[in-house]
Amino acid sequence: MASNLLEIPFRRTHSVDLASAIKQYISTKYDQSPDMFADDLRDIDRLRNDAINVREPHVSGVKRLQIYVAQLRYLGGKFPIDIGVDFPWYPAIGYDRDKPVLQNNLRFELANVLFNLAALYSQLAYATNRTTTDGLKSAAEYSIAAAGTFSFIRTDILPDMRSTPPEDMDDITLESLQQLCLAQGQESFWQIAIKRNMSDGTVAKLAAKVSDYYIFAADAARQSRAVSTEWIHHFQAKHHHFAAAAQFRQSRYCLQNKQYGEEVARLKDSLTCVNEGLQEARWINATVVGDLNGLKSRVNEELKRAERDNDLIYLQTPTPKSELRLLDRTNMVAAKTPADIVNGISLLGEGKPFGKPMFEKLVPYAVHQAASIYADRRDRLVHQSIIVDLEGMTARLREILQSLDLPGSLQALEKPLGLPGILVSKAEELRQQDALYRIKRSMEDTTKLKTNDLAIYQEGVAFLEAERAEDDRARAKYGTERWVRPPSTTALAKLYQTSNELQTYLNSAASSDNLVQTKFRENEHILKILTGTNRDLERFVPSSSQVTMTPAIEQAASRLRTCLNEVSRLETRRKNRIAALKEKAKSDDIGPALLSEAARLEREYPMQKIEPGQFEKLFETRLQGYEPDREALVTEQEEQDQIVARLREANKAFLDARRGDTGTKDRQKALQVLDTGYAKYKELISNLDTGRKFYNDLAVHVTRFRDNCKAQVSERRVEASQLEAELAGQDMGRLNLQETRRELRSQNAAPQTRSQVQPQPPGDIQEAMTAPVPTRNPPAGGVLPSTSPLPVGVAGGTISGGGIWTPDMGIRFGGATNQPGQAGYPAPRRP
Repeated sequence: MASNLLEIPFRRTHSVDLASAIKQYISTKYDQSPDMFADDLRDIDRLRNDAINVREPHVSGVKRLQIYVAQLRYLGGKFPIDIGVDFPWYPAIGYDRDKPVLQNNLRFELANVLFNLAALYSQLAYATNRTTTDGLKSAAEYSIAAAGTFSFIRTDILPDMRSTPPEDMDDITLESLQQLCLAQGQESFWQIAIKRNMSDGTVAKLAAKVSDYYIFAADAARQSRAVSTEWIHHFQAKHHHFAAAAQFRQSRYCLQNKQYGEEVARLKDSLTCVNEGLQEARWINATVVGDLNGLKSRVNEELKRAERDNDLIYLQTPTPKSELRLLDRTNMVAAKTPADIVNGISLLGEGKPFGKPMFEKLVPYAVHQAASIYADRRDRLVHQSIIVDLEGMTARLREILQSLDLPGSLQALEKPLGLPGILVSKAEELRQQDALYRIKRSMEDTTKLKTNDLAIYQEGVAFLEAERAEDDRARAKYGTERWVRPPSTTALAKLYQTSNELQTYLNSAASSDNLVQTKFRENEHILKILTGTNRDLERFVPSSSQVTMTPAIEQAASRLRTCLNEVSRLETRRKNRIAALKEKAKSDDIGPALLSEAARLEREYPMQKIEPGQFEKLFETRLQGYEPDREALVTEQEEQDQIVARLREANKAFLDARRGDTGTKDRQKALQVLDTGYAKYKELISNLDTGRKFYNDLAVHVTRFRDNCKAQVSERRVEASQLEAELAGQDMGRLNLQETRRELRSQNAAPQTRSQVQPQPPGDIQEAMTAPVPTRNPPAGGVLPSTSPLPVGVAGGTISGGGIWTPDMGIRFGGATNQPGQAGYPAPRRP
């Protein structure tokens, strides 16, 4: 049965294996076993099927949809948005409702289910018995709930969806639907006022606000690519209808208050509004047309009476249109989101209306993110702020020793023949570690990691470059005015930024790798000697002539040896400190504290999604535990400075005591080279360990980058395919129109004998061809052009010249100019 209201249809979908996707994700990304959640995995598909099978306007469907919405919002705190399943949803309105949109996106699923909940509210309002006051109240409440649900999608869901919504779910389309629901809710209150015989002034204010909401809906719809022209005509007809109704009621208020001149003016304006509404008659249903005609009949009768009475009795001058006061508005509706949607998560729990929350014992995804963030910060603090400084102190200490030719000069004096014991022990350490093989193997491992990281990174870059090339080709093919989606660098700006950052890391790491390789080449020959036999060392270290150890030399050597022993103890203590610090960081498990904090947040803020940023205070508290280690760096540096000062002083005394002695110079130099080679080996091992750790950590980031590129490029390609199909359809329509024009031209070029037709009497002239109902909004701005005046030679909807159309006449849709039913959208009126 036809109605003067609209109901919003459901979006359609079909079943997906959500449980398997969640199970796979838990098994690969979490430390918990999927078997722990067997009941939840079974129930999640049942809940979804219950929700998507709501197909009738029955109140029982509201709770089924609300429960699934609450569970989806709760899961948003447990899982990432791209859970691993493509949710297919078919558009509810628009022009291409047979092709689904697929997105691997939990927020997309949530937005669609909420859309269906809003549609259900609108259908319940449509189906409610409107012959009673209680029925009208229920209809108004359902309309308000529908508008509030659309508002919730716009403000709370779409901004965090991270992907482009379908055409019939973009912000401007949802705004149009929201305004439609508010208009129909306000209309219910208008009907209640009439049933209760409220004052004409009150009814006029309610009607004026109904008119406003309908034109708001029309304004938004004209900017949408999905709202049909039939609906836009409906909005405009209702806007004019209620503008007329408001003026009609206000005229009766004027009559009651003896304002006869204003009464006549408002009735005239009411009649004008009705006639403007009837211009939409061709595209709207018979019920709406009947309402307009009924109102027009009443207004005509009242206008005749008012003009007669005023002309004969009251003799008041009708108020000019420009002086009519704008009507006041009484608003009875607002886009209020139902509490069961806003507070849905708080209704989950044992014994609560929406049942037990699913995957309750699964650690929230944000906790895993927070643990990773804390580990990165902790390792960065420990390594860059403490260990790097300690190793820098040790490196500077070794540089000082090398510049002083220590300990080589002392070893050459203390043991002029054979090999010093400390050198033998260092050489033995390198032999046991197979130093050369260890370095080469580490370099090969690092190269493999680097190559793998680079290949994964280049895969992601290739996705971006291919998508950008496809988008550029399509934009060049269709033009920027038709290819309206944002370019790749804008739509995927975050991925391009990540790509640049990763390229910077890789370039910096390549420079470091080159430095390590250069250091190895420069010291390889010394390492070969150190890892050889003792005989190789003896051949490299020459013996020196016997030096007479005077008391002064012996005393200076003893003092210098004491200082060198202090240096050795300092290095050993520092090495142990670094090892202890690494162990401290390794055993620093923030997991239990994060779980405790997450439980507190879920308990105190049940409706709030847990985000990693909520653990910042906990991070700061935990990282304070490393503050004493940072403060100890100052003491460590001061102690080293004191030891170095004593070492320099002792070395100066030692050199002074040995002034003039050149017998140990060659031996001293050889021992120093070997000692430096040992130190360089330690540096190389440390550098290679750092590089290996860097590339292992980088693998996580480049893999995530590649996967994000693949997913978002896939979404962009689906979006491009849909847009291209739509443009191809438009091109086919233009092709058909051009073919029609060619046929008409060929008819016009036929032999003149076929065109020499005697003029028909005016009453027999053919009417102009009526255009079909528009089926698509124009692409630019979404506003249909107003009908242009008839061309020269066309009058009253007829074609002169024997009824033959020629190209210079243009195409004329519908009847004569300014006749009811002409195409185009007139400017809105405010009563």
